[in-house]
Amino acid sequence: MLVVKVCKSFPELTPLELYNLLRLRSEVFVVEQNCIFLEMDNKDQTCHHLLLYQNNQLAACARLLPPGLYYEQISIGRIVTSLQARGTGLGKKLVSTAIKECYRLFGTGPIKIGAQLYAKAFYEKFGFTQTGEIYDEDGIDHIHMIKP
Repeated sequence: MLVVKVCKSFPELTPLELYNLLRLRSEVFVVEQNCIFLEMDNKDQTCHHLLLYQNNQLAACARLLPPGLYYEQISIGRIVTSLQARGTGLGKKLVSTAIKECYRLFGTGPIKIGAQLYAKAFYEKFGFTQTGEIYDEDGIDHIHMIKP
């Protein structure tokens, strides 16, 4: 499986890249998960965006947030894999690459995520541990997790 990785700041994204990442996030977070919320939250403009392509199609993406933008720590958010790419190992590649890119962009340090509860075991494989109680976000149980 040939995967092409692109990591760009918001101003570096082409209009097509921006459209495709917003479409993928909306397909999964709004339509598939049936969550009515404003997916574009005015944080994208100060983030880097990791895009993974398979067969010239955007198959997965994540946004990389500098410390202080959302959490005190570095953060990875909007982690999403297309329905067609699930079960191929691309999600693992996305998260491991996102961690490396965060360290490259923002230096080493803890990384904090707000994870959907069902994905807890997935993130634990990358060294994340739960911090705090379960909370509801848009009707889905979430937990905070930290990778020291």
